[in-house]
Amino acid sequence: MDLGTLGFSLGSAWLSGINLYGTVLVLGLVQRFHWAQLPGDLSYLAHPWVLVTAGVLCAIQFVADKIPAVDSAWDLIHTFIRIPAGAILAAAAVGHLDPKIRLLALLVGGGVALSSHSTKTVTRLAANTSPEPVSNIVLSLIGDAVTLGGVLLMSIHPVVLFVVVVIAVVLSALLVRRLYRGMRRLFRRGAGYRSAGTPSPG
Repeated sequence: MDLGTLGFSLGSAWLSGINLYGTVLVLGLVQRFHWAQLPGDLSYLAHPWVLVTAGVLCAIQFVADKIPAVDSAWDLIHTFIRIPAGAILAAAAVGHLDPKIRLLALLVGGGVALSSHSTKTVTRLAANTSPEPVSNIVLSLIGDAVTLGGVLLMSIHPVVLFVVVVIAVVLSALLVRRLYRGMRRLFRRGAGYRSAGTPSPG
């Protein structure tokens, strides 16, 4: 397997963890308008019904992802969608190769999708501790831009995106760990304040 195919495989999985429907839609359009030749079975994303379905779901996510609390609920539900879908896209990119490689891509792709999804989910949860909606909208727009730019970069220079994904996975592990610890301290502090303010019986 060459690095270009590997870039498509892991790149599509990583972007799916951020915005699955946007990734599928843009990849399908890239293939549909012959801006690039997608490897393996990813070419099926150009089917009209796939594009229509991805477009409708992408529009729904565009709105839901910018509403505080709703975005976190949306991310929670999509834990069971983005990760397996990312794994499937990773395997589809190497659909023309040996079944053992497809299985390996499925497993690694699921892990890569988990890393980007976890980073997005924890980051948005942290943003929701602030009452103002601006940070949610900004973070959501950044995610949309990363998805669009990532797919276009992958279509032109898949090896470059492969390097980006490797770096992002490492940074995601460090970021999620720090954000998790910070949120845990915040919730503990809030629980301490509530306990201190509760009058003792009698």
